[in-house]
Amino acid sequence: MTTPLRGLLVAVVLTSFSNLASATLPAFVDGQAVPTLAPLVERVSAAVVNIAVMGQAGPAHPMCSDPFFSQFPQCQDREFRGGGSGVIVDAKNGYILTNHHVVDRADRIRITLLDKRTLDATVIGTDPLSDIAVLKVDPENLHEIPIADSSAARVGDFVVAIGNPFGLQHTVTSGIISALGRSGLNNENYEDFIQTDAAINMGNSGGALIDLKGQLLGINSAIISNSGGSVGIGFAIPSNMVRNVMDQILEFGEVRRGLLGVSVQSIDPDLAKSLKINASGGALVSQVMPGSAAEKAGIEPGDVVLSVNGEAVTDAASLRLRIGMHGAGESVKIALLRDGKQKTVTATLGQTAAGPVSAGEVHPGLAGASFETMTPESAGYDGAQGVLVSSVEQGSPAFANGLRPNDLIMRVNRQRVTSTEELAEAATDAASLLLQLQRANRSIVLVVR
Repeated sequence: MTTPLRGLLVAVVLTSFSNLASATLPAFVDGQAVPTLAPLVERVSAAVVNIAVMGQAGPAHPMCSDPFFSQFPQCQDREFRGGGSGVIVDAKNGYILTNHHVVDRADRIRITLLDKRTLDATVIGTDPLSDIAVLKVDPENLHEIPIADSSAARVGDFVVAIGNPFGLQHTVTSGIISALGRSGLNNENYEDFIQTDAAINMGNSGGALIDLKGQLLGINSAIISNSGGSVGIGFAIPSNMVRNVMDQILEFGEVRRGLLGVSVQSIDPDLAKSLKINASGGALVSQVMPGSAAEKAGIEPGDVVLSVNGEAVTDAASLRLRIGMHGAGESVKIALLRDGKQKTVTATLGQTAAGPVSAGEVHPGLAGASFETMTPESAGYDGAQGVLVSSVEQGSPAFANGLRPNDLIMRVNRQRVTSTEELAEAATDAASLLLQLQRANRSIVLVVR
């Protein structure tokens, strides 16, 4: 008895959907136009692409770093495949924006356009700290999306996300801007995310967040989810940051971030009270590096940095972001609070050290980690010199050997190291490593085999 009834219900439902599918919505209801995003989507979709990547990944087990085990087949490199989305922002030159994590370690990158054409892409440059990559394809009959000014975005603005979640090409979702200036997902990165409730899922990475003018407001990058699916909390890298990173990559092949040369700490109400300053935000300068841009500009310990080029500094991380989004050699106006009085100074920024270095290029026992030369803004080590561990993959040889993000390596085999170049020189061809490092307020010694 239940089976025929179920079949009847299914038939009724299918018939209803069939009738809806054959009908068309009226252009006007009660004299008012029916709202639709279709014209916007049709205008921009051809500039959003599907990205497929292929490459070789190192062995998964940390024991493979041991010479005895490395000869086994399970310890040979493994082929990996992945994918995501991208956005054409320069049709004339064939430039495509996506996330660094989409194309990281890829040996081959294949682009699929809306019209089903497939093109091979090459990497012009990437920036792991902002998670941006610039690709290039043959610029033949391409469509582009103009880049918006993300500083004009407001919480509550309507946005549209376009990408390839779970391989479903050119999926469109919509929502609003839920928040601006989000950070803290990865404390080592430069983050100033646009938060949105437009559905973003696996495969949306590198895709477009569009405003209602059809302009690129951000590059979709991350979500918060326990299941891996959208729960209405997605994050996009704002277009102004994207444009800055892209321009530097196209000019230099890398990002050359400016360096102010100060150690700072955030100001909470207790600290403000003890210092007898009236400041609800800002970053307190605790140290000024000799010969730095800050010293030349007249910045002193005890100054409170309030803004950079008119953009508010709310805490230490905010100052790092504001400075890091300007290139080396640029001049910036810095508003300070000193002895209860505001003043403005101009600083010409120095250049940060080279970007992160893959540990796999240094020593097999450190595979899965990346390093960068320590700078005053890198972490809270108050002017210490060394090599900062910027990331460590869980389950990697580096992780198994005890290395953790934010560790500051001071010596390798009792040899002082102050840069990634010195680290590579000290570690290359060494059978084992004795690492002396600082972790927060502790000194630790690790043996890496």
